[in-house]
Amino acid sequence: MATTAVENVTAKAEALVLQKATAIGEVAKENVGCENGTKVAEDQNAIAELAKEKMNCENRTKVAEAEELSDERVQEDKEKTGNEVRKEEAKEDIAVEVEPKTGVSFPVKLNDGKQLNCVGLRKKSMLGLGIKIYGFGIYADNEKLKELLRSKIGKALAKATKEMYQTVIDSDAGMTVRIVIVFSNLTMSMVKKNFDEGLGASIKKLTGGKKNDELANKVMGHASEDIKLTSGSVIEISRLPGYTLQARVMDQVVSNVESELLCKAYIHMYLGDDAFDKDAKEKLGMSLLSLF
Repeated sequence: MATTAVENVTAKAEALVLQKATAIGEVAKENVGCENGTKVAEDQNAIAELAKEKMNCENRTKVAEAEELSDERVQEDKEKTGNEVRKEEAKEDIAVEVEPKTGVSFPVKLNDGKQLNCVGLRKKSMLGLGIKIYGFGIYADNEKLKELLRSKIGKALAKATKEMYQTVIDSDAGMTVRIVIVFSNLTMSMVKKNFDEGLGASIKKLTGGKKNDELANKVMGHASEDIKLTSGSVIEISRLPGYTLQARVMDQVVSNVESELLCKAYIHMYLGDDAFDKDAKEKLGMSLLSLF
């Protein structure tokens, strides 16, 4: 291993100190039993010179240490800058689709491989006004959906059908709805209420009018009220294989509920007869047709 500047300077300092110490030892021998004041003075001068030289060596060592530390920091800065550049380049390589009514961007692919099939807008009527609540993107395991649709539907269709949408709703193929808040005054309690109402209504439609508020409440019911939501906050609701519905708020998992009915009810809100955004539903239908 190559020696560093600090090691070189330290070695020289130690050699010089040893040399001076030897000289002083010789002077001391000559002074034993001698009353000659001149040799004593020479001895003292030698000690003073040694102390001075030692101090100079220590100073040079400190300078070398500082220079070496500076070089290390420069190298670290270079590596850090390089990593940041690579991260920026990676970000630039990810294509996005923009939801036109909100301006929210959605990556065309998630880290787990799910692909974006459509984007849309969730609006809520307040005081007679249609308030934009959030933009959303629906992602899916398209390979799984392709196998599913080909086995259930068979041949390619000219347009998306109710049977096609229902096949997706009933399956346990991996899907994620990424929600990006655009309503700046939205609170966690408002989100919970919105989810409970939407899921509750969807469950009733799928069960012939039977309510199940307890099941609907399991998705967001345990989310902390301390979570602060702002415009741009992200919520992800994912249907995982095995009929598990997972909710993440700002990258924090708040629930994992295993329920086939709950999974169907959630996807039904976006693909059912009363879908939140019918244009988004149609876009997803076109994406499904392309899988045949």
